[in-house]
Amino acid sequence: MIEIGKIQKLTIGRAVDFGCYLNDGEDLADEILIPAKYLPSQYEIGDEIEVFVYTDHMSRPIAVTRMPMGQIGDMVGLKVKQVTDFGAFLDIGLEKDLFVPNKEQAIEMVEGRSYLVMLVLDHKTNRMIGTSKVSAFLSNACQLAVGQEVKVHIWQRTDLGYKVVINEMCQGLIYNNEIFEDLTIGDEKKAFVKTIREDGKVDLSLQKQGYEAVKDMSTNILDQIVSAGGILEMGDKSSPEDIKEAFGMSKKNFKKILGGLYKAGKIEIFDFQIKLKKAEG
Repeated sequence: MIEIGKIQKLTIGRAVDFGCYLNDGEDLADEILIPAKYLPSQYEIGDEIEVFVYTDHMSRPIAVTRMPMGQIGDMVGLKVKQVTDFGAFLDIGLEKDLFVPNKEQAIEMVEGRSYLVMLVLDHKTNRMIGTSKVSAFLSNACQLAVGQEVKVHIWQRTDLGYKVVINEMCQGLIYNNEIFEDLTIGDEKKAFVKTIREDGKVDLSLQKQGYEAVKDMSTNILDQIVSAGGILEMGDKSSPEDIKEAFGMSKKNFKKILGGLYKAGKIEIFDFQIKLKKAEG
């Protein structure tokens, strides 16, 4: 069955002047048009082609080879291109923008801003739409373990930090003191479970924790010193802002890593420089 709002492989059934009609290879009567501009330069009847199926500006089902930023069932971060009296239109990477009706907006959308939306099928119109009321799709319990690597979508800004959606299943929080990079609502990031509270709430970090974190950060700093020719213009008295921009970590962690590298005999530390220590002998 041909599905609206889904990426799928369909078969070229017959050609017409303005494109071809595709089918699922079983029900030949259930067919959908792919306009000529989306067809490969060479094809034959019976060829299989990967397409995305949605409804065009005339509400007609259509197949295209231009892939969207997501399909039905996905959570994606999208930017608003236009706001109207009846809803907002978001850029999803297709010729036709994604419609988010007013009633599906958790907060009133603003042109130019990005939002996390769930892509769903509107059964009344048989078209793919978006909803920013993503909490309705989340579970209150996540089966996670401390230290586990997860995928998160940046969801909402709060005074404490950012609410995120974990693995498109449940919510968590990344505190401000764990953030060393610019984040935008809708961003997809790799994160690590830091704490699972008694009430089930999950705290996360964008960096690994414990020994593995120290190992990764140490390697990152050493790599940057080597890339800079053995002398990096960053040191013990560099500003927290410069350290955050260069290494994505706090000054406290930076100095801790430098201390470990110094004790290991790998670097020399100055106020505004770090030098690789030459091997003796």
